Amino acid sequence: MSSIVPVVRTTIGIVAALFALAACAKKDTAADTTATTAAPPVDTAKPAAAAAPNDAQIAHVAVTANSIDSAAGVMAKNKGSAKAVKDFAQTMITDHGAVNKQAVALATKLNVTPEDTDISRQLKSGADQSQANLQGLTGAAFDSAYIAHEVDYHQAVLDALDKTLVPGAQNAELKGLLEKVRPDITAHLERAKSVPGVAREEVIQPHPAAVLFTLSAWVWSRPVFRAACRDRSGGRRA
Repeated sequence: MSSIVPVVRTTIGIVAALFALAACAKKDTAADTTATTAAPPVDTAKPAAAAAPNDAQIAHVAVTANSIDSAAGVMAKNKGSAKAVKDFAQTMITDHGAVNKQAVALATKLNVTPEDTDISRQLKSGADQSQANLQGLTGAAFDSAYIAHEVDYHQAVLDALDKTLVPGAQNAELKGLLEKVRPDITAHLERAKSVPGVAREEVIQPHPAAVLFTLSAWVWSRPVFRAACRDRSGGRRA
């Protein structure tokens, strides 16, 4: 498995880099339009640059992430061996299920239909792979792998909330819901780190969706990618 991890990280790192560059291209395009008195006509023959997620897409990412962890909790409650692991799993089922009910109720109230995106599809694909990995484990090995996954996953969700989902949400109620659940995600992370009776050295391949979230935030924070954005926008003006 160790030989697979670098390949997965590299592939998802490329996706994250492209996502960050697409986002910065959109920002640079908006800045160019503001600074230019007469913008050139849009070339409809060329595909439009990828846009940042809208509220409907952000809502769908949030629902998908909660559903994934609820499902992982159901598996852990059935396959886990330690009581502390089973108790943690039940908390994940209860808490994430409750957040999803709030998210669906808000979407209904706002008459918003959640939209699937590459990010939500990547989340689902990563969850399927993670469940397949966990399904082949039993006893203490399963407990350790599940808890390691939960630590990675909740840290990644926190990063996504702080750097993508909350800043990107335009609707005040959607933003408020995301901000409201953040303390719970933090509490889940801290509890996962301290579940007793779990061998911390036994970890599984990082959840691909977790790596995507983390790398997306990391890539966007690197000066080299910001410089690439400026170079690309400069090339368009030239």
